[in-house]
Amino acid sequence: MATKKIKTPTKSDIIARYTDYCLMNGSRPATVYKFAKDNGFEEADFYAFFNSFETLEHHYFTEMFTYTLEMLQQSPNYAEYGGTQKLSAFYFTFFELATANRSFIMYLMDNDNSSLRSLLKMKELRKVFTAYAAEVLDKPFEMQNERADKAQSNALREAAWLQFLSVFKFWMKDTSPGFEKTDIFIEKSVKASSDLVYNTPLQSLFDLGKFLWKEKFTA
Repeated sequence: MATKKIKTPTKSDIIARYTDYCLMNGSRPATVYKFAKDNGFEEADFYAFFNSFETLEHHYFTEMFTYTLEMLQQSPNYAEYGGTQKLSAFYFTFFELATANRSFIMYLMDNDNSSLRSLLKMKELRKVFTAYAAEVLDKPFEMQNERADKAQSNALREAAWLQFLSVFKFWMKDTSPGFEKTDIFIEKSVKASSDLVYNTPLQSLFDLGKFLWKEKFTA
């Protein structure tokens, strides 16, 4: 079936056509010019949103982030959640969306055969996600010193990003039906990190460690 042409594409149109092309062909289009012509729009329409295919790939994850927040904000309960509840809800929603787009995400992360280059594709996501984490997470201590307070905020952001990456890596390797083990990992990971920062950590850290040991050595 011939591809339906689009004269004035939106950002979402271009991303959808690009993901479809990559999954059908196993590689990027040869040029932006050919990609645009094959889809019935002008090369300039592509450059109105992205300056290269690589930039589009970087922003694919920020589009997922934006859509995740839009979905969360439609829930009447979300605004009432505490910081760790919001972060947990974000993870569940983001990875549900990721599962719906798993083929393209796996393509993006595997295509370079380099962990570093794959992570670079998430650099724009890192910016928006760490800003989000800093906004929703409560600081464990009230700091009078400005430098100390800034250091605490930076530590929270970076810890949240490392946690996100750990969930992302777990999800990529998850082979359970419906990715149910990722849901368990999210629950235990958020609980353990919350206890580590705000409460007594031993039991939840033990539970997380036991879960990871079981996944690694008994799966």
